[in-house]
Amino acid sequence: MLPSKSLVLLAAVIALATLPRSAVAQSGPQTTPAIVDAAAAAKPDICDGPFKPTWDSIRANYQVPAWFTQAKFGITMHWGLFSVAAYHNEWYEKYMYSTFAAWHAQHFGPQTTFGYKDFIPLFTASAFNADALVALVKESGAKYFMPTCEHHDGFSLWDSAINPWNAAAMGPRRDLIGEMAIATRKAGLKFGVCNHSIEHYTFLPQKPAMPTDLGDPKYADFYWTNHTDANLQRFLEDWVAKNIEIIDKYQPDILWFDNGVNGRNFDPLKMKVAAYYYNRALQWNKQVTIDTKDHAYLAGSVLDFEKLHPRGPRNILPGVWDVEEPIGSTWGYSAANPVETFRGPQTVIGEFCEILSMNGSLLLNLSPDGQGAISAPQVATLKAVGQWLGINGEAVYGSHNWIVDNDTVPAAGKPVTYRYTVNGDNLYAIAQSWPGNTAVLPSLATGKAPEGKVTSVTLLGNPGELQFTQDDQGLKVQMPPQGSLKYAYALKIEGLKLNPADDSQPAVMASLR
Repeated sequence: MLPSKSLVLLAAVIALATLPRSAVAQSGPQTTPAIVDAAAAAKPDICDGPFKPTWDSIRANYQVPAWFTQAKFGITMHWGLFSVAAYHNEWYEKYMYSTFAAWHAQHFGPQTTFGYKDFIPLFTASAFNADALVALVKESGAKYFMPTCEHHDGFSLWDSAINPWNAAAMGPRRDLIGEMAIATRKAGLKFGVCNHSIEHYTFLPQKPAMPTDLGDPKYADFYWTNHTDANLQRFLEDWVAKNIEIIDKYQPDILWFDNGVNGRNFDPLKMKVAAYYYNRALQWNKQVTIDTKDHAYLAGSVLDFEKLHPRGPRNILPGVWDVEEPIGSTWGYSAANPVETFRGPQTVIGEFCEILSMNGSLLLNLSPDGQGAISAPQVATLKAVGQWLGINGEAVYGSHNWIVDNDTVPAAGKPVTYRYTVNGDNLYAIAQSWPGNTAVLPSLATGKAPEGKVTSVTLLGNPGELQFTQDDQGLKVQMPPQGSLKYAYALKIEGLKLNPADDSQPAVMASLR
């Protein structure tokens, strides 16, 4: 019999699958089944293979890649024309024609003579070096790198034959995604792309309250503000074609979509892309996956949460899922309103351990400046995370949740929270702060602990076994001096009978938490 939570998840999938295609809210363009069906029927065709463009076929044939369940940590990146504007956040294009209009005109000129397109010549990527960036990603301990290939603004960072507004044809005149794909694989990491592009169609006002360049026909296929059924169908056809172009040119190991694809209306397009991608992956003999939010994909996708707080799970969630988190206070680089601030390793590692204890993975975001430089605070955080993983990696890579995700116990100064992970036959209790002379783990009290007998306790990064006792208050471990250990402290506990991983199928609904 399925566990009760699995039954709830299955019921949610069935309920969503039976909803009318127009019944689920979406942030992408409002459309109709007829327009979507016509776009899905357009070229290119799905390549041969067992995957067909139906949820049943995708569900029957999809498997979560083993490399993804092992990785537990990846890096993404928000970088583009908005990084040149460097004001507020990565949605600058949307607001420069409304809320930020006066600021934009003061700093760059009127929107009639300096529109969003005019950031393209300023986006030169003069400080960008893919090999150096990927070396930093690898030093962080991440196992895959997944930069944004196109954000809501519609400017592609790859050499595209579909979208003329791309970084290889103008601006830096470089295939930035291609450079990153080569560097990432050369470093032995998996490579993917984040694609936000379906939201571009409705990102800008059709009738701005001020004179702008948005209505100029020379830029119609960049701004997409002339909304007709024919243009919408062409836009959706291009969305499919661009994804297939990325799949064929770069063979990504993971393909991530933002909220714009969530609506059931887009199912024929999403299923077509998935069937094409997974059939091509079989031809490449590669394990790949799609990664989406909420109910976007009813099968064939890892579930992504945008920030752990407030949108992520609050306790153990079965299946395979990840949390996308920024290091900075914004996703894209911002030099003003606000000036971007950055989290240090203590905060990032603490949240990482919380995610791991609930069975998730972390996707950490970088925000380079307009020319591709990574700020010193981000570099420092990534290097510190990598150093921590160098000591504590066995509690992270390939781990899964235990039957309890955490214990919080009183201690001198403030309570200590322990986050639990399982890897093979070993249980790890990761203290979020130094526990002092004695670590107490209530979930391992006599009468509460799982089958087996604790035979050994060690502290990762510290030589030798630790002394311990076990009573009705918990497992009590005598701690050594803290020494040079930092951020979070993993106790390795051996001898217990532990639960197996629950990663055969991905989690399906972000609302179930």
